[in-house]
Amino acid sequence: MPRRPAPADDAAEKNRPLVEDIRLLGRLLGEVIREHEGAAAFDLIERVRQLSVAYRLKNDANAGKSLDRLLKNLSSEQTVSVIRAFSYFSHLANIAEDRHHVRRREFHERLAAQGHHPAHEGSLAASFEKLSGADVRAEDIARMLEHAYVSPVLTAHPTEVQRKSILDAERAIADLVAVRDHLGTPRERDENEALLRGRITQLWQTRMLRYTKLTVADEIDNALSYYRTTFLRQIPRLYREIEHMLPGYAVGNFLRMGNWIGGDRDGNPNVTAETLKLALARQAEVALRHYLVEVHELGAELSTSQMLAPVSAEMLELAERSPDHNPHREDEPYRRALTGMYARLAATLHELTGTEALRHAVAPQNPYLSAEEFLGDLRVIEDSLHTHHAEALIGPRLAPLMRAVQVFGFHLATVDLRQSSDQHEAVIAELLQVARLESDYSGLDEAAKRELLLKLLNDARPLRVMGHEYSPWTCSELAVFETARQMRRTFGAAALRHYIISHTEEVSDLLEVLLLQKETGLLRGLLAEDAAVDLIVSPLFETIGDLRRAAPIMSEYLALPGVLDMLKRSGAEQDVMLGYSDSNKDGGFFTSNWELYQAETALVELFGPLREQQGLTLRLFHGRGGTVGRGGGPSYQAILAQPPGTVNGQIRLTEQGEVIASKYANPEIGRRNLETLVAATLEATLLHPTKGASKAFLQAAAELSQASFDAYRHLVYDTPGFADYFFAATPIREIAELNIGSRPASRKATRAIEDLRAIPWGFSWGQCRVALPGWAGFGSGVEAFLGEDEAERARRLALLRRMHKQWPFFSTLLSNLDMVLAKSDLGIARRYVDLVEDKRLGKKIFAAIEAEWQRTYDALNLITGQSQRLASNPALARSIEHRFPYLDPLNHLQVELMRRWRREAEHNDERLKRGIHISINGVAAGLRNTG
Repeated sequence: MPRRPAPADDAAEKNRPLVEDIRLLGRLLGEVIREHEGAAAFDLIERVRQLSVAYRLKNDANAGKSLDRLLKNLSSEQTVSVIRAFSYFSHLANIAEDRHHVRRREFHERLAAQGHHPAHEGSLAASFEKLSGADVRAEDIARMLEHAYVSPVLTAHPTEVQRKSILDAERAIADLVAVRDHLGTPRERDENEALLRGRITQLWQTRMLRYTKLTVADEIDNALSYYRTTFLRQIPRLYREIEHMLPGYAVGNFLRMGNWIGGDRDGNPNVTAETLKLALARQAEVALRHYLVEVHELGAELSTSQMLAPVSAEMLELAERSPDHNPHREDEPYRRALTGMYARLAATLHELTGTEALRHAVAPQNPYLSAEEFLGDLRVIEDSLHTHHAEALIGPRLAPLMRAVQVFGFHLATVDLRQSSDQHEAVIAELLQVARLESDYSGLDEAAKRELLLKLLNDARPLRVMGHEYSPWTCSELAVFETARQMRRTFGAAALRHYIISHTEEVSDLLEVLLLQKETGLLRGLLAEDAAVDLIVSPLFETIGDLRRAAPIMSEYLALPGVLDMLKRSGAEQDVMLGYSDSNKDGGFFTSNWELYQAETALVELFGPLREQQGLTLRLFHGRGGTVGRGGGPSYQAILAQPPGTVNGQIRLTEQGEVIASKYANPEIGRRNLETLVAATLEATLLHPTKGASKAFLQAAAELSQASFDAYRHLVYDTPGFADYFFAATPIREIAELNIGSRPASRKATRAIEDLRAIPWGFSWGQCRVALPGWAGFGSGVEAFLGEDEAERARRLALLRRMHKQWPFFSTLLSNLDMVLAKSDLGIARRYVDLVEDKRLGKKIFAAIEAEWQRTYDALNLITGQSQRLASNPALARSIEHRFPYLDPLNHLQVELMRRWRREAEHNDERLKRGIHISINGVAAGLRNTG
């Protein structure tokens, strides 16, 4: 009998294809480097690699010292070469890892289909099994999806460090790696390897960095590349899977995409009415060009001859309306019709975007007035095929195209508008001052502001004075509202649905946006009588204080005369956005999560009766970033851990920065990520997996939060010199100079942590491998909660362990904490302390950070009973094992180059700057969701 493989052998066999892919890509990269840079450069990189692997995997102290000496003695030119090599290796390792993830999922799906393995957690198959086991009927699922709204929203934040050229090359490499699993002959594999070498050569010869600052137009184009490669094809495929699981039931168009890019003005003066026009025109172009390609291909496939198969009368009529009179297609009604539809789409493309279609069998003419009109023509084709024994021709292309039109329309994705509340106030103040209605609006208290705004919302007259020259800022802000009205008419109401108010602190912040909509024709009628509003006014509660006021503010807003009736006339929806990043920077990891949990619970209690009695739907919009410190982490677990009643088939969540590429650059990975969103929404809505937490759990969380908050605030805000340490011991200054976003890194030109944007704050801590926003304060919080008395300590520890086992909110939080601690590395972080000029300050603050990290590490072990990080996440543990030895040199080199750069008074050495920025790119790629 052959011996059964031991667990270690089994794991090694599972990972063998991953290791082979990494070795292949690493070997090809090495060959390209040797060819381009010479044998000496290759040998240097290989020496760095060997020492790094020995230092990390074998814990060889001598290797660490040798590595340190080697890196310090490199010239600037050598350093940039080594950094480029390890940065590209990080990118290639990610490609191999993504392919292995898909490979393992496919393997498990095959076993599940044969009944040998349960369906993968987070998949649609697993969710439908659970729903079936709970006696949830297909009819109930279909009814829920009919009213559901699930929307990932892509945002532009200054942490997406990839150029589109690099992303395109990496997609091509990913495709070639995927193909290798299905190649049979040595010749095929040799040809594939040659193609891979070509693409890796392209990577090596492509500039990794931008020489000029990214514009909003660049950000728009970068985001749209994910629609072409992933969303336009994978979302219809996902719908098809759901339809397969719900045979006989229509599946509503519940999964939609959203974008902030081009409409998010908060802190970004580069976003204007013109960028909004550009965003919507470019989105329409991507959607329409996709439809043009599909209609062209459909015309080639539907070659049905009327002499061989009948068609419906409506189909004949559609063909007769076509300007295609080619005698060769006289008996081919589908082709004639599709040629006419192509001509109409081409005319639509020109009218909406000013661009031209690539093919013209007949001249563009008679543009479609709406996506619904185009969909109507496609339905004529579908009905005819159905009724004349040609159903088999619907599935491959027509059905996905129809679903794409239903989901993406001519607008592709809903663009959100966002601005800070203080900017709205400034516009209102100027309008009122010029109109001589109120000379000092900003000086009024909240009650007076509300009274005045309600009076104006019930006055049919506009505020603007004809002929007056308003300030450029007020004109710019009003132009955005006016453009929104115009864009809704052009691209449809779904193109713009939400107006998000950053820093919502009072009810007047919402009323101001209603008044600006009234002033620009987006709100019609009087608030107390018959008002209807086009854009959902969505407050964003960001800081700890704002989150605590969320439910009271919404309660007071809904109680105002006319507001509830206006919402009901306008679609009976109310979005509320919750900010994870700022609340974390404000109060720390645990307190941020706890305050979000409480805010959600309070909002559900407020909206529950309104939903039942008034039909008003609450939709929470989660401002989740990529990192745990910004609300990131696995979406499936996060959605299931939401408080009871918060999902109800309605959820929006942001996809930010570097995580967009990680989740959606690979089409298959992208579909899996979308699938987990849908699966989690189904389970959270129909299975109610999260029961209300016990009073003991809630009380413990409140105490733990207060203690964690105190510890976090003491470390970050009350420690003298902490801000100076942060600006010296992290690459925040270098990040601010990197051309990775159109938005400034800080809201104000200060070095105060309060004014720093939460995104660069978290990104910087990730770069130096501290990842402080993902754990700080928790360890001290647990220590304070447990106390000194042994008996009480034992009782309280038992309570925390029950919370971990029984409460999804707490267990998900600890799982994310586990991931952050596994990816942090204080040994490497210690190297960055040398960058602090005040050596005493540097050592003192790092010692405080290190002590808190250890307290958090010990507290996690104590509660979970796991002394090994990622014991419950072998996939991530595998990822770290294979990638991190190659990531460490980038950190060592980053420190060395930052030291040299900061010593240079003139900053003339562009190679130093380029090396630092490439290292930032490589570390972000290597850390993925903690970069």
